[in-house]
Amino acid sequence: MTSAGNGHSCCILCGSLNPRSLNLSFEDTEEGGVTTRFQTGEELQGYDHLLHGGIIAALLDSAMTHCLFHKGIHAVTGDLHVRFLKPIPCSSMLEIRARLISSRSRMYVLRGEILLDDRLMAWSEAKFVRRQSSDLPERGKV
Repeated sequence: MTSAGNGHSCCILCGSLNPRSLNLSFEDTEEGGVTTRFQTGEELQGYDHLLHGGIIAALLDSAMTHCLFHKGIHAVTGDLHVRFLKPIPCSSMLEIRARLISSRSRMYVLRGEILLDDRLMAWSEAKFVRRQSSDLPERGKV
């Protein structure tokens, strides 16, 4: 799914209309989740030569959001828990993936993972709430 079709065209992580976007693009997995590969860089570091923790959290959140997009669900993050297992060196090729764990009414629980050479580096679990048309701002208004 393109970012233009899901209201994320200006997103810093996946937005096709944002010149600073990381241009993440997720594909479906056979297990019903999503996955992407992402090459990190020194411009995303926190501590010297390590990927910034906020970037890690944002990558996980993006994967879980796109997992819902791929199911035709537009939802926002209500609660996000991130577990940092190992420092991630800058200039790493990462696999980022997410899957739906459960859903009930307008609530969805998802898990995201970041792997480096098949080693789990960080994971997240989050609760998302389905967006309704009344939740959306009018075009041009915030």
